[in-house]
Amino acid sequence: MLANKKIILAVTGSIAAYKAAFIIRYLKKQGALVKVIMTKASSDFVTPITLATLSKEPVITDFVKEGNSGEWNNHVEMGLWADAIIVAPATANTIGKMVVGHADSFLLAVYLSARCPVFVAPAMDLDMYAHPSTQDNLNLLSERNNFIIAPEKGELASGLIGEGRLAEPEHIVAYLEQYFRAQLTLNGKSILITAGPTHEAIDPVRFIGNRSSGKMGVALAEECAKRGANVTLILGPSSLNVSSTYIEVIRVESAADMFAACQANFDQDAVIMAAAVADYTPETVSDKKIKKKENNWSIPLTKTQDILQWMGQNKTKQKLVGFALETNNELENAKGKLKRKNLDLIVLNSLQDKGAGFQTDTNKITIIDKDNKWSNFELKSKQEVAKDILNKLEELL
Repeated sequence: MLANKKIILAVTGSIAAYKAAFIIRYLKKQGALVKVIMTKASSDFVTPITLATLSKEPVITDFVKEGNSGEWNNHVEMGLWADAIIVAPATANTIGKMVVGHADSFLLAVYLSARCPVFVAPAMDLDMYAHPSTQDNLNLLSERNNFIIAPEKGELASGLIGEGRLAEPEHIVAYLEQYFRAQLTLNGKSILITAGPTHEAIDPVRFIGNRSSGKMGVALAEECAKRGANVTLILGPSSLNVSSTYIEVIRVESAADMFAACQANFDQDAVIMAAAVADYTPETVSDKKIKKKENNWSIPLTKTQDILQWMGQNKTKQKLVGFALETNNELENAKGKLKRKNLDLIVLNSLQDKGAGFQTDTNKITIIDKDNKWSNFELKSKQEVAKDILNKLEELL
C-alpha cells in the first residue's frame, strides 16, 4: 500500500523521538519515499545523521541551510511534495502550536503549507495527555481533518504507567497503510480467483494434467490486492507464490479439490475463474504404481464437475468472470460459453496468437460482456493484462 508513497516524518522533542528510526525502517521496507523534518529539540533525543542514514535523505531542521550560502529550505515545496505527513512523536507543545497556527519552526510551516492528510501520533506523560487543554487541541485537530493515532498504554519516561506512550512504530505504519488502502477502488470487496492446472491422479506416480502455469491467475490476485480487495486464491499445482498479505492462498491438486474449495469460498463479490481445470479424471486411481505392460494401455475416464457451470447456476450477488482458451472459431465459441454458463464477462485468448496462452509471461486477450460487446487488447505482460481485466470488472462492481 505504501510503495512509492511520499511520506514526511516530522519528529518533535520527546524522549520517544528515538522510535522515529523504527518508523523510517518500516516505511522504507514498504517501499515508501521518506523525508524527515526535525525540531531542534528533537535532536537532543536522536541525531539527525541517524535518521538521514535510514531515510537516505538529508534531514531538515531549519528554514536556512547550514553555512553562509544564503540557501533556504522551501517549506511550501516540501508541503506540496508529500502524500502524507506523520508527526511522530507529537509533543503537547507542537500539538498546541498546530492548533493555533504558529509557524516558528520549519516543521510547523510545512504543516501549514501541506495539502495532504496529516497523521498526529501524540507522546507525553499521562497527566499531560489527559489534561483538558491537550484533549481539546486533539479534538480540534481531528475536526480539521487531521488523523489522530492514539497513544498506547504502558510505562512512561516518568516511571508512571498509563496512556501517553507513543503508538508502536509498526502500528503507526499500519494505520497509514489502512488509510491508503481505504482510498483504493476495490477496498472492501472480496474476490475469489482460481489459477493453475489440476492434476488428476492415475497412480501414486502419474497424473493427467495440462500446461497451465498459474501466472495469469496469480497476476490477477496480486492486482486485486493492490486495488484494496481481500483475495482468496485457489491455486492448483504450481511453484508460484504471492507476496501480498491480503491474499489467502488455498493450494489444491485435483479438479475435485478445486470444486470443494470453490464451494466453500463462493460467497464473494466477484469470482474470476482463471484456472485450467481438467475436463476428465480417471475412473479409478491405483494405490500402487502401475507397471509397464507390453500391450497398449487404456485409462477409462469420467467427466469432472464443471465448476464454472455450477457457479453460473448458483451465483446470487457474485459477478462471474470466466476464461476461454480457443484454437478455432474463437469469438463464437467464447460467446457461446458466456451465455451457456451465465457469466458476466469472459476473457478470450487464442493459442493461435504468438505470446499468448500457457507458460508465457504475456497474453493477448479479448473481453466480452453479457451484451456481446467486446474489447480487443494488444499483446501485454500478464500483469498489464490483469489491469485490463480488472478495469472491466470494476465497471460491474
